[in-house]
Parts: sequence; C-alpha cells; structure tokens
Amino acid sequence: MWAVPPVTVAYLVNQYPHVSHSFIRREIFALEEQGVVVKRFSVRPPPVGLVDPSDLAEQSKTRVLLGGGVAPLLRAGVRAASVAPGRFVASLLGAIRLGRRSDRGVLRHLVYLLEAALLLEWLRRDGVDHLHAHFGTNSAAVAMLARLLGGPRYSFTVHGPEEFDHPVELSLPEKIRHASAVVAISDFGRSQLYRWIPHTEWPKVHVVRCGVDAAFLAAGARPIVDNRRLVCVGRLTEQKGQLLVVDALAALRGRGIDCEVVLAGDGPMRAEIERRIGELGLERSVRITGWLSNAAVRDEMLAARAFLLPSFAEGLPVVLMEALALGRPTITTYVAGIPELVRDGVNGWLVPAGSVEAAARAMEAALAVSPAKLAEMGQAGALAVAERHDVRKEAAKLLDIFRAAAG
Repeated sequence: MWAVPPVTVAYLVNQYPHVSHSFIRREIFALEEQGVVVKRFSVRPPPVGLVDPSDLAEQSKTRVLLGGGVAPLLRAGVRAASVAPGRFVASLLGAIRLGRRSDRGVLRHLVYLLEAALLLEWLRRDGVDHLHAHFGTNSAAVAMLARLLGGPRYSFTVHGPEEFDHPVELSLPEKIRHASAVVAISDFGRSQLYRWIPHTEWPKVHVVRCGVDAAFLAAGARPIVDNRRLVCVGRLTEQKGQLLVVDALAALRGRGIDCEVVLAGDGPMRAEIERRIGELGLERSVRITGWLSNAAVRDEMLAARAFLLPSFAEGLPVVLMEALALGRPTITTYVAGIPELVRDGVNGWLVPAGSVEAAARAMEAALAVSPAKLAEMGQAGALAVAERHDVRKEAAKLLDIFRAAAG
C-alpha cells in the first residue's frame, strides 16, 4: 500500500500566539500529531506579557509579517510586481475592492497586499501545500490576496461574531468565492455563511468544531466543590457581559443571597468593571485575576461550583467546552452556537442575553441546587464535550479538507 505523503500547511492568524487563541494552538498540535507539517505565521507580533509556557514556545516558531518593518514588505511587493505583473495587477484590483467596502479603507488593504507578497515568498520557500487562516477578517484578506498573486489554495475558519456583524464590510462573500473551503465552528455559524453566498457554493462550507485536548478530556468530570463561588473566564469586553454579572450579583445580595464571583481574565473594560464593583459595594464579593496561564484558569474552574458566561455575542466559546469538560455546569445565554452545546436543565442554565434578572435567577439556582445534582449535570456536560469537541477528531476533519484542497 502506498503511504500518504505528508501535507505541509501554513497557518495564518492576525496575532499568534495570543492568550485568547489557545484553541488554535491545540488545533495545530493535533494536526502535527497526525503527521501534518504546520508552519506558523502571524500578521502582527504577539502581545507583550504572554504567561503560558505553551504560548511562549509557539512564539519562537512563528514568523511575523510585520516583524521587520516596512522595508521587507515593499521589497516583496516590488518583486511580486516584476515577476508576475498580471497577477500583481489582479491582486491590486482585489485589494482596492476589499478596501472600498471596508471601514479600514483602501490604504490599509494595500498594506495587506504587501503582506501577501511577503507571505507568498515564505510559503514557497517552505514548500507549503495549503494555507489556512483563522478568522474572516484581515488574515483571510491576506490569504486571498496571496492566492491572487499565485499562491497556494487557501481556506479559513469563521468564528463570529465580528464576521456575522459585518459580512459586507469584510467582503466575506468574495473571500469565500476565492477560497477552496470555509470552516464554521457551529451549525449556527454555517447558517450565517449560507446567508451571504449562492447555493452553488454551500458545499464549500464545512463544520469543524473547536476542540479541547486530552488534558481536559482524560480528566473527566471532576468532583464539585460545595462552596458559593462562581467563575467567569474571558476577556473583559462588552460582548462577554461581565458588567451584567456584577449587576446580577448585586441583585442577589439585595435578596439576602451571598455569593462570590471570580472574573478570570483581563481586557479593555477592566477599569469600568472595577468602578461598577465599587459603586455597588461588591469589592469583597468579586475578584478579578488578570491574565492567567491555562493551568491557572483550569484551577479557577475547578475551585468553583459552576461556570458563568452571560455573553451578548459569540461564536461558540471554547471556554464553555473547557468548563463542561471539567464537569462544571454552565450559566450562559441563548446566543449563536451556544445552545448546540449547553442544554438548559441538563448540563447548565440558558438565559436570555442582556437580562440581569434572568442571570440572577440562574445564579441563584446554581447556588441552591444540591452537589449531587450539580455532579449529574457536570457528567452530562463532560459527555457532550467528549462527543462533539475532541480536538483530535476535529483536526482529522480539517486534515481531510486540507488534503482535498492540496490535491
């Protein structure tokens, strides 16, 4: 029997590694375990202050398009124009089209064209068979322009909610038209892509779910801690709803119900959240941890009786999968792909997004339910994640997509 030759795949992300992109790292590792050679590329340098050892190790493996300044980009653009002027003109027109639709403008997309020219040189040097981008934003634009310059076929994963909020400005239909395949992380995500492309292109769209690795799956549901602590993990931003958590906690206190909430993460809304905590006199009831390593996030989850994420907009948060895999029932919202994983009354509580009262009632229920019932719900959550979000199984689906695209 003939052996299947290894596939060399390039991964392109706007910023990698990143504290909120651990799911991409897991996906890459799972592909490498299955024999794929993965080259890492990032448009921008990673953020300062990375703390997870795995992120720090990935940083040394990742080449950054903007890492050398403007000169390498300009030289790559000149070389691309001189070697294949026809392709360069087609790519230039493509960049202008994207820029005219975008709120970022034409100039920014001309920079994307130069990034694509430099990326193409690196891809050829590495013998890359296929290019895969995460997110349908600027990384997908660079991948498309690299293809128009004569680069390899590409695919990209759409997560949401940004792509669903701005499909026209992001030229999502054109990016899909030039791609060999597009990946959605949920059935809901696939439906949103179907809205913007002709029926003839629907076969391009595949559902490959984000996954959790063996560290979560092998451990199984962990015993419930019988305390009064809830944990919310996520970047402190508008869409994650942490301000609503604080207001819901105040509502519980008004009913004489005591509770501790841990907000694990950091982000642009931290100061505003801290102000609201002070206004409501909840300093002793809310703890904000700042950025944590993956191991520390896991410890925070295990130290709470239930998980909390009242998001206003999402794709399908990986952190929900992690919490459920550890046996922590989840309080979350009827948003996007979340109901595909969280079942109300079975492995968590689903509430309407934006409702302080509904969130408070769910938090009260999680505090009142017996440890035995919580453990039962936790087991159901761990089983759902193992069935639908094993990163090895999902990576195998991706590998089939990449092999088909690479021929």
